[in-house]
Order: sequence, then C-alpha cells, then structure tokens
Amino acid sequence: MPPATTRSKTEPRLSRPARVAEEIKDWVVEQGLMPGDRLPGETELMARFSMAKGTIREAMRILEAQGLIKTRTGPGGGSFVHEVSRGRARALLGNYFYFKDLTIGDIYQLRRALEPELAATLAGRLPEEVLQALEENITQYDAPARTLDEERAQHVASLRFHAILAEQADNSLLSFIIDFMVALLTDLTVHRKLYEPINRELWAKGRDYQARLVMALRAGDKGAARAVMKAHMDTAWRLMRDQEVEMARRFIDE
Repeated sequence: MPPATTRSKTEPRLSRPARVAEEIKDWVVEQGLMPGDRLPGETELMARFSMAKGTIREAMRILEAQGLIKTRTGPGGGSFVHEVSRGRARALLGNYFYFKDLTIGDIYQLRRALEPELAATLAGRLPEEVLQALEENITQYDAPARTLDEERAQHVASLRFHAILAEQADNSLLSFIIDFMVALLTDLTVHRKLYEPINRELWAKGRDYQARLVMALRAGDKGAARAVMKAHMDTAWRLMRDQEVEMARRFIDE
C-alpha cells in the first residue's frame, strides 16, 4: 500500500467523496488489481468503505473523470480498472501548467539535462524500423520553409522526432517527461507564434544535428549520441530564446 500522504496546512481538505476515491485507489493497489479487472459492485463498496450510496457514486465519478476506472452498461457491465493513456495524462498535467506562464527556458532547462542521456541509452539499441522512422521524419523538413505555414509545420515535425525517441525509452518516467516537454514546447511554439520569423539557421542546424544523431544511434556510439544531442539542445535553446525575445519585442512595439 502506498505511504499515507501528508497534507500541508495550505492544501484544501478533501471532500468526503474525494477521500473515498483515494481509499478506493489504495484498495485497488493492495488487491493487485490490473487494468480490465472488475471492481466490486456499489453495494459491496458501500459496505467495504462504510459510506452511503451517494458518496460511493460521487467517488466513482471522480475516479472515472481521472481516467482510473471505466464504467460499462448492459450485460457484463460494471466498473473496471482502467489504465490512464499517455495522451490523457499529458492533457491533465498540461492543465496544471496552463496558468504557470512557462517559458522556453523552463522547458529547455530540463531538455538539456535529460535528452542527451536518453540518446546515450538508446545508442545501438534501436531497431532498424525506428531508425528509419526517424529518418523519414527528417524528410518532412528536407528544404527550408518558404512560408510561415511551412515553418510552423516544420517546427512541429522536428519536435515529433524527439517524441519518437522518447517512446523508445525503457524508463517509463523518463519517456513520459520528455514526451510531455515536447508536447508543451509544440503548444508554446504554435500558440506564441515562435516560428516567426522564418529562421533558416534553426532549420539547418536542427536538421543536421538530427541526421548526425541517427548515424550515432545506428552505430551504437553512446558518446557521440550524447554529444550530438547536447549540442542540438544547446543550439535549439539559444535560437528559440532569440525567437521568444523577438516575439516579445514585436508585442511591445504593437
């Protein structure tokens, strides 16, 4: 059973249904239930947790909203343990950061620390189909963009390269964090129009680093993979910071 969580004085008290939802989650872990396993019926849950029907129903609604259970109606229906998808987890966590006013620097501080190590761990371990997928991704920005629409699409595609790598990590936490950062950076780039103006240097250097990285990954050269990714992150951070500063200047001028 997970250790009890100590709540700070400033943290609001949980409502009764929310507390029961937490107790149900703890019970699921204690019982070793897995995604797809059926949960007890409402009457049994009422008896097990000594709660009224309305409290149990609200607790189950909370768990369903969190994506931790799935309810099916009809024959064979009921409530079942459900595995939260990466996309849903990413969206929920993204909601937390919605009002945090993240900067490019906040994201690159983590990217510069984590992605070179990811690249080193993947060197020599990726199947050929993944290496080919990375190469095919690079072909989406073979030539410099001619319009802002093309520039935006190329930014998004070049970030997808890193999402493909994140999917290959054995460490599921590392994989999720990097994938989440890529998603955040994609959203920031699009919503804040950080693809303006067209940046040929960002395109040329980014594409070159990615091509060299695939070569190092295929050759199983951990040192080269780490070094290339580090240089890629450092350069991208510098150039994206310039884009961010330029957009801020334009906003002030307007």
